[in-house]
Amino acid sequence: MRTWWWAMVVLVAGACGETPIPDAAPRLEQNGLALSSAPRETRGTFVHEGEAVRFSSQEVEPGVFRIEVRLRGLTLTGLMEPLQGISTLDGFADANGADVQVEGMDRTLLIALYRALNAKLPAGDDAAPQARYLRRAVGVWSQFPDSVALQRAVMGEKGRGYTMLCSYARCNGRNTGSCEGIYNWYAYAAHDCDRGGFDWPGNQQLAQLGDHYRCNGDEYFLAGGVWQCGSPNHWHRPKVVGNCFGRCGPECGGDTQYTRDATSHDSCVRNGHMLVSGWCNDQFVAAIDDELFAPNCY
Repeated sequence: MRTWWWAMVVLVAGACGETPIPDAAPRLEQNGLALSSAPRETRGTFVHEGEAVRFSSQEVEPGVFRIEVRLRGLTLTGLMEPLQGISTLDGFADANGADVQVEGMDRTLLIALYRALNAKLPAGDDAAPQARYLRRAVGVWSQFPDSVALQRAVMGEKGRGYTMLCSYARCNGRNTGSCEGIYNWYAYAAHDCDRGGFDWPGNQQLAQLGDHYRCNGDEYFLAGGVWQCGSPNHWHRPKVVGNCFGRCGPECGGDTQYTRDATSHDSCVRNGHMLVSGWCNDQFVAAIDDELFAPNCY
């Protein structure tokens, strides 16, 4: 019954109530974000270094959101029902409808769009629902590795599929004021890779979750009793304080979900690997539902 109803939503979304996005424009010169909002709809354009993006997010049925982002000859689509934890994500080439992958230049443009949305939209739950889920979907797409298929389906129930770690992001995720110098180590920032599994100490970190302590775009780790800037490479359970460690989304986004799967993904890409490393793909896929649907911690 759920499958039939979800298919009907897809048909309704495509057949009525939706204003299609115009074809992607040629290269432009004026950078910036232009947003327009209406009841249950957010759409706009974004230009970055001459590349144009068209996007929209619409509530096509109560609690069901259709998202479309067009850039560099490809279209990214998403249909999300957050209360049920259901989503479908896909991407295809505009020229022939063929399956595509997100590549390096696509990620650069998407992360720039994500930053612009964060700067323009209200933070967290203060953003309109269609704008909030647009931001979250763009955040997911901006991190897609080359080797992970864009077509993803997430099926679940409300409140399942993610483990929240809000209690580890104290004082709104910052070591300031009364929290200055107080650490709350999360001992299971771990991943698996070619060197070992989640239980190998070299794949584990004692992490301070939250968005604080950036150093030249990197993190701090404790070595010989001294905090140093950088990323330890498969050390045995080092203490690390990284900017937005454990927070869903790239960088410090407009939402504040701290979850176990997002922490595991951070542990992989900040521990001898990188965002596009195939060894981190399983952690990335596991964190997709967290980023799309987990509630904000603050």
